Amino acid sequence: MITLWDILPVALLALMAWYWMDSLKAREAALQAARSACALRSFQFLDDSVATERTHFGRNGNGQVVLRRVYRFEFSDTGDNRRPGSVVMLGRQVEVVQLAGVLELVK
Repeated sequence: MITLWDILPVALLALMAWYWMDSLKAREAALQAARSACALRSFQFLDDSVATERTHFGRNGNGQVVLRRVYRFEFSDTGDNRRPGSVVMLGRQVEVVQLAGVLELVK
């Protein structure tokens, strides 16, 4: 007889694998959004990376609960400085890209 305690470890492993794969896809989309926003303004995208700052739950346009992730990155507008930027992902969709106080909505 299969009990809940038999299924629980497998379910937890499956949940962790889903979260990991979903995070990789969201990070790749955030990375592309940061690159594009910098290229659009002729800024230099530094370190070619984004870093997860925060993950929490949010609701999309259909009212479904999805993960909202905030990624940080750095760019240079003059070539000799570092300025902060961020990308907010709602699920796998880019919600907002911000470059040092200049807010750019992406929907």
